[in-house]
Amino acid sequence: MWLDKALKQVMGKEKSASSSNSAFSDTAPSWNELKTILSAKQTELGMDLDPDHINGPPNPYALERRFNKSVEPDVVLYRDHAAWCPYCQKIWLQLEEKRIPYRVEKINMRCYGDKPESFLRMMPSGQVPVAMIGGRVVADSASIVADGLMRLERALFGKWMQWLTSGWNHEGLKQDFCKTLDLADKHLRSQGPFFLGADISLVDINFVPFLERMVASLLYYKGLNVRDPERWPGVCRWFEAMEQRPSYIATRGDFYSHVHDLPPQLGGCAPHPDGSAAAKAIDGVEGSSWRLPLPPLSGASFEPYSPGENPPVDMTEAAAKLIGNHEAIVRFAARGCGRPGPRPVSAPLSDPTAQPGVEHIDAVDAGLRHVAHALLVGVEGKQISAGALLGPVVDSASYLRDRVGVPRDLKLPAARQLRAHLNWLIDELESA
Repeated sequence: MWLDKALKQVMGKEKSASSSNSAFSDTAPSWNELKTILSAKQTELGMDLDPDHINGPPNPYALERRFNKSVEPDVVLYRDHAAWCPYCQKIWLQLEEKRIPYRVEKINMRCYGDKPESFLRMMPSGQVPVAMIGGRVVADSASIVADGLMRLERALFGKWMQWLTSGWNHEGLKQDFCKTLDLADKHLRSQGPFFLGADISLVDINFVPFLERMVASLLYYKGLNVRDPERWPGVCRWFEAMEQRPSYIATRGDFYSHVHDLPPQLGGCAPHPDGSAAAKAIDGVEGSSWRLPLPPLSGASFEPYSPGENPPVDMTEAAAKLIGNHEAIVRFAARGCGRPGPRPVSAPLSDPTAQPGVEHIDAVDAGLRHVAHALLVGVEGKQISAGALLGPVVDSASYLRDRVGVPRDLKLPAARQLRAHLNWLIDELESA
């Protein structure tokens, strides 16, 4: 196989490219060697070596979508850079479902960065989403989708917000939310799998950004499992139907991303002791959810994901992300052993002006090469120069692990592999 040949070629060399640096050496393959292994692995798995982000399947990385149409896009979607905003997700989903050509301009939310002056001149309030349609600026998401939000969706949103951000009357607010969700579930059980029957509609697109965030946040902060097939079977069936839509999977976040992106947007969430066990699992601190071997991922797993997983492909996707953008990722991770920025923003995990620990770049680079290599060939038999890599690399790997965002960086199956392999590196170094 191509992969076997590539591995023999790489591992047969006496030393990697990094060994030429007299101040630092390590056993990890060089980035060029990793590219060779990656290409062979992708070929072996039948993966697309050059995916068409413009005309191909929905994806969170494209800055332009054409859908194989020859016309110039007449729509420009201004959405948030980190894919946190549910209103942006709503418009993004509609453009994908209707296959309307569009371009993307990514704009920071105020809680994690500054907005460009050019955008503020067009939209002084700075709010997103904004759509430029035929030269006309449309700034309200309800106007963009034209049909407005359903009354039930707004009622459910209100009950969720009141309970999520309140530290009082836990049982009463929980009952209010559950009764409203019962109405949505009853409708879905009588229609389904979508809100208007067999086909997806704007109603589903209005609901999904917020229901997705309700599932994550109420489990983490309040201990309520919204995707409970015994209590809300219609809602569960609806999520499974939505997760068969490539457009939704491309825009879908994960529990971890949502529970940490909501507080800076809302001004805080109020945790209840009922959610403490789930919170530890979502944050990966309970001992297993972010560590190898990972528990299976399916529609019945702790974090339901009905498309399931393909670990060899998922690990290869994570490795490809590291290898393809390694210079920027190494510097970003090295913020963990550097200095915080002078203007911290309200999102705790965002620090746009942080300074990387440049004196440790070589060590951080080697650590991430080990992670990429482990993602491609497995962690068995890997050897790491712990003495050279300890300290700064542990801090940097932890920093990067905690900032892997879904869908901004990777889809959930690949993101969990990257987080777990970063933990493998940390554990190996700390146990040495």
